[in-house]
Amino acid sequence: MTDNLVSRAPPASTAVHNSDIAEIFYRLAELLEIEGANPFRIRAYRRAAATIEDLPRPAAEMLARGEDFSDLPGIGEDLAGKIIEICETGRLGALQEVEARTPSDLARLTAVPGLGPKRVKVLHDVLGVRSVEDLIAAAAAGRVRKLPRFGEVFEQRLLKELKAARPVEPERLRLPVAEEYADALVGFLSSLPGVRQTAVAGSYRRRRETVGDLDILATAADGPAVAAAFASYPEVARIVAQGPTRVTVLLRNGLQVDLRVVPDESYGAALVYFTGSKAHNIALRKLGLAHGLKINEYGVFHGERRLAGGAEAEVYRAVGLPLIPPELREDRGELAAAAEGRLPELVTVSDLKGDLHVHTRASDGKSTLEEMAEAARARGYAYLAISDHSRHATVAHGLDPKRLAAQIDEIEALNARLSGFRVLKSCEVDILKDGKLDLPDALLARLDVVTAAIHSEFDLTAAAQTARLLKAMDNRHVHIIAHPTGRLLGERAGYPVELDQLIAGAKARGCFLEINAHPSRLDLDDIHARAAKEAGVLLAIGSDAHSTVGLGNIRFGVDQARRGWLEAKDVLNTRPWPEIARRLAR
Repeated sequence: MTDNLVSRAPPASTAVHNSDIAEIFYRLAELLEIEGANPFRIRAYRRAAATIEDLPRPAAEMLARGEDFSDLPGIGEDLAGKIIEICETGRLGALQEVEARTPSDLARLTAVPGLGPKRVKVLHDVLGVRSVEDLIAAAAAGRVRKLPRFGEVFEQRLLKELKAARPVEPERLRLPVAEEYADALVGFLSSLPGVRQTAVAGSYRRRRETVGDLDILATAADGPAVAAAFASYPEVARIVAQGPTRVTVLLRNGLQVDLRVVPDESYGAALVYFTGSKAHNIALRKLGLAHGLKINEYGVFHGERRLAGGAEAEVYRAVGLPLIPPELREDRGELAAAAEGRLPELVTVSDLKGDLHVHTRASDGKSTLEEMAEAARARGYAYLAISDHSRHATVAHGLDPKRLAAQIDEIEALNARLSGFRVLKSCEVDILKDGKLDLPDALLARLDVVTAAIHSEFDLTAAAQTARLLKAMDNRHVHIIAHPTGRLLGERAGYPVELDQLIAGAKARGCFLEINAHPSRLDLDDIHARAAKEAGVLLAIGSDAHSTVGLGNIRFGVDQARRGWLEAKDVLNTRPWPEIARRLAR
């Protein structure tokens, strides 16, 4: 979200989105950390933000229905009251109080490598640094090196990092945030008189991991009336362009939205055209020309005669193809595959029989072991892997051998009481710098599933990082490599790693790779998920849920898998547990 979200918070009459609430809590936590506030208080705000981000429904809608926010994981009465305050006013008084004494731009400085909240506080208190620009000036003047525990070497490294920063690019929203706005816009349009059909197209419909803007199509009895009503949508900050059947607006968060009202007979053709991708459309038009046809957003034409256009399937059928799923429309061989009858039967959420990566309160989760198990059963799963962090992840309160052994005993006792459902003993074990694991083999041998992951030493070379991962997979107790590149979308690029070698190494060792479904990761990406499929390496789709509501994130991992051409047979956890257990045996 934009940095000035809070200062330009919406009036009470404007919808407040979950991402708005989460952004306010994250901002408050960052500023409190700079001030040196109670770490438990800071952690509570961050956990509340994560819980709100994971909600499957808008918090504002929950409030309107009279639901109690304090029933949510990690949300007590105080935080529930603050959520209500934000929903009703678009602001949080507690944040405004902190911003009055601590410049909000300081929170941006904590994203600079090497700068934590304590150092940012020193820079502000001693040098008067309030922004990135102030910091660059102070470092260039040699003032930073004079501070205790900073020094010349740190100052030069800091200056290099700041000068090497990439130019600011238009912000792309993660899928769940884009969904909040898309769902609200579609709901608004659908409620207008005479609107018959409406859909969001573009990269959103192709389920790309981030979305730059929204393209919306609609059919209606009175196109100009719908366009005019859309221009008056409460969250519109600026009208960029407006015509009888097309409107382009910027919402208050900076998101551009284009609405096109099209005739019913062109709806399918327009949906194909505006879903894209551009490369797919060009290839489709070329195929049309080879058949003597013209394909555009208005339909499929032979000369002046319209042959098709009302539905997407008609457009593809006109050139002898079956309907191609939107996720595949990237010009990566989908047209040839469709022509040859080789389109994959893409995996769906309903194909999954369990989740192989979740956390509980034992590490950095917000729900108990039993709560997670019951929520998984309610989703129709047959199994759930409890994969709390190992001890090296101190920030996540990782488990040491004693605590993990106790959790194993707790899971075994729970399984003895359950019927028709199995809680899997698992752990997200840290891979240390030398490729060794964070826990002893004797303890790992007691686990059903061992998921190994890198959470530190991101600055190794690609060769060293790849060797580190391969060595971890040499351990016969390791089954899955979690979020194999370590990226955080919009926050941190993945560490350098030779993914082709990693995929080949997993195949040779009988290991599996993860598609981490958390919307901030979606790691592996679609390109390498497909490469793993082609190499014969199964992918495990794990929600990385840190609460019961977070289990729903699994669908974003399925989106990523579908973009990678994965079918149910390519995904490990579409299988019953006994079959998985056989495949895990090394």
